[in-house]
Amino acid sequence: MTHALPGYVCPDDGTRADARTAPWCCPVCGGPWDLDFTPDPASALDPGSGPNSLWRYGCALPLPGAFAVTLSEGNTPLVPLGERIHAKLDFLMPTLSFKDRGAVMLAEVARRLGPERVIADSSGNAGTAVAAYCARAGLNCEIFVPEGTSEKKTEQIRAHGAAVRLVPGGREATAAAARAEADLPGVFYASHVFNPYFLHGTKTYVYEVWEELGGRLPEALVLPVGNGTLLLGAALAVEELARRGVRPPALIAVQAEAVSPLAAAFAAGAEDAEPVEQRPTLAEGIAIPAPPRARQILAAVRKSGGTFLTVPDDALRAAQRDLAGRGLFVEPTAAACWAAVGPRSAANPLQGRTAVLPLCGAGLKSGLAP
Repeated sequence: MTHALPGYVCPDDGTRADARTAPWCCPVCGGPWDLDFTPDPASALDPGSGPNSLWRYGCALPLPGAFAVTLSEGNTPLVPLGERIHAKLDFLMPTLSFKDRGAVMLAEVARRLGPERVIADSSGNAGTAVAAYCARAGLNCEIFVPEGTSEKKTEQIRAHGAAVRLVPGGREATAAAARAEADLPGVFYASHVFNPYFLHGTKTYVYEVWEELGGRLPEALVLPVGNGTLLLGAALAVEELARRGVRPPALIAVQAEAVSPLAAAFAAGAEDAEPVEQRPTLAEGIAIPAPPRARQILAAVRKSGGTFLTVPDDALRAAQRDLAGRGLFVEPTAAACWAAVGPRSAANPLQGRTAVLPLCGAGLKSGLAP
């Protein structure tokens, strides 16, 4: 079935590679891959008749044919959160974060390729999701995480049968450690940053919003951004739905004030982001000092007519507690979007527009911020 895998293409230099044999990054520039895949806008998009998982959007996904890996992920609720604002409860996914959307795609790709071992690097949630779906697929798995990662997250990874490798240093050191083994024989690097199949999983977030809103999208999508996997997946879906006549929303990207290279680059009018210092923040899931897909993220936000917002830790604390008081207990990173556009935000960035924001990770993963 591996012949059915769409190939990779480098968005910077156009290098192409077979997904069955390609290295984990572009061999020319070292950058992440995109996928040589565009759904047919004339294909019937009837998710109501499909399986109870994100695979019901099969005609828009790059893995045709029979699939085997699923935990009935997707189809998370959309609930009112404030005036003209809805929240999508992606913390209700099987592993309690939105990363299941991309992890199920990577696990299905790996199942078709049949590697000896799957590896991934993560600050916690992506690693947990990859571990769970590799367990579902019967694949050996090892997750590289920063040594300061929440014990609750590492415990969850181990519970799925994956090995955990604690790496001294921050998120960048962890990624470097995993990439040092990524091209070893028999290894599949399930990178949620470099492997584009992950983005085609996260794009189902927007397809579900479109479905839940009766065939339309809100005027704005507010999205947390570290490596940008949810935002870039959203941008893919917005483009694909636009070909079907759906009006595209503005993409409003939210970063932690302590680690915000993309927001700084956007404000400066730059096409790429300069690396910043890895500083502590409650929003550990988006504290990425040098995102590899920075150029794509900045371009997607600008194309949509959106903007970047940053939030300090005190706003994250307040937003997490505010959401908990509304019955929604999420981790601090997941409260970032509400901190940016909720009733306690310093400005009114939505300017009266309808909006949807994701609540990406459950509070049980990290506890209440001190």
